[in-house]
Amino acid sequence: MSLPPIIKQMLLPEFYHHPVTEPIQLLQTHISFVLLTGDYAYKVKKPMNFGFLDFSTLEKRKYFCEEELRLNRRLAPELYLSVLPIIETDGKYHFDHPNTGISTGSPVEYAIAMPEFSQDDLLIEMFASGRLTVDHVKQIGEQLAAFHQRAETNNHINSFGTMEAVRAVANDNYASTEKYIGIAQTELQFAQTRAYTEQFFVENAALFSDRIAKGKVRECHGDMHLKNICLYQDKIQIFDCIEFNEPFRNSDVLYDAAFLLMDLQFRGRSDLANIFLNTYLESTGDYEGCVLLPLHCSMRAYIRAKVTSFLLDDPNIPADVKAIAQAEASAYYKLAWEYTQPKQGKLIIMSGVSGSGKSTTAKAIASEQDAIYLRSDAIRKQLAGIDLMQRGGDDIYTPEMTVKTYTRLAELGALLASKGFIVILDAKYDRTSLRSQAIASAQAENIPVEIIYCHASTEVLQQRLRDRAIANNDIADATVDLLTSQQNAFEDFTTDELALIQS
Repeated sequence: MSLPPIIKQMLLPEFYHHPVTEPIQLLQTHISFVLLTGDYAYKVKKPMNFGFLDFSTLEKRKYFCEEELRLNRRLAPELYLSVLPIIETDGKYHFDHPNTGISTGSPVEYAIAMPEFSQDDLLIEMFASGRLTVDHVKQIGEQLAAFHQRAETNNHINSFGTMEAVRAVANDNYASTEKYIGIAQTELQFAQTRAYTEQFFVENAALFSDRIAKGKVRECHGDMHLKNICLYQDKIQIFDCIEFNEPFRNSDVLYDAAFLLMDLQFRGRSDLANIFLNTYLESTGDYEGCVLLPLHCSMRAYIRAKVTSFLLDDPNIPADVKAIAQAEASAYYKLAWEYTQPKQGKLIIMSGVSGSGKSTTAKAIASEQDAIYLRSDAIRKQLAGIDLMQRGGDDIYTPEMTVKTYTRLAELGALLASKGFIVILDAKYDRTSLRSQAIASAQAENIPVEIIYCHASTEVLQQRLRDRAIANNDIADATVDLLTSQQNAFEDFTTDELALIQS
């Protein structure tokens, strides 16, 4: 393959003013050259114009290199070091860097300098080798939540979150993929997926305006999946956000999160996807936004199907590669359709005193049944406006605050279950009035209800609470000295409630 002269010289050790590991490796995407030199990697943008991306001039490549640096430093500051001009002197190229000792000139190209990390530390490789853990997924959820809460939002960015803008993306997806009916998707899948999105926009127009009003449309990452996350210096790094296209980057925060959610589900790990989602939601409190997830996930899967389908039109792609692409596109189209299919929601109410195992049981059920998990400790602190790990004072445990907490649990539970989600309410639910509130809210929407009662001996309860206090890594504030009063205050289940209990 013919390479540009700059890239040919960047493959030579003498190009660099630091030690390199030979041979220097060259990786290519359709928009970039990436040179791996050992300690450092250098990315050079290709002079391409695809319409949605324009690197056709040196000025534009410089601008987008600087944008890539600015935007990615928000999530991965350790990975994005600098933008280096490349100068030509007597037919030889070199970095125009203060440490080179070479006189400066007019740049002929630009490169982004990054520390090199092992490709084995990409999360897609860690996933393939079974090294991706629950803890990694939780770290991603926490990092993304913190990032979204500080990401920029303004009237310009908000314009990308309007119903009209989102609908235009969906319509473009369908217009450009109708030709793949009978090749990578069925006519029924295409028709039902498109009908779902059209109906969603008709029925939920106010939801998009509400999301903008609440500041949920922000300058996000735009391309967050396992191939764009790595482990660097034992820390999760989310990198390679979209710098070249504003509409691709600026979106509802849950549309940003939906890419990784869909990616994990597509790869058969709905358990990890669920842990990621619940970690994110507990950190942000953005539970109402879940109503958008079926649409967001379907659109994310459909876009992956569309992009993969385009390979089927390329005459330069070998037949065996096309066969793989066709199967992958078909799987994405099927997943996009599955997100749109009606689902029966359910409300699961946890009950028991502190230390009885409610949260452990609830998290296991959530992972197994792909449920949204609502914990009273988190809801209470979100209502109080304090950090989840901050110990709450007496002011957040007043009777009034307890009423607010359980009312919000009941409202969220009924809302999400009515939209087809399995929802777990994790709280003591030690009083008949609190339980009946949640049950009535669900039954008013014809939602099935189940109560799971967790219990253990007093000795076990005491030990668990002591262990939790020593570990000091949980958002719950209850201590062992509260146990007796909790046990004494617990009201027996009614006959109707007993019919709903699993213990």
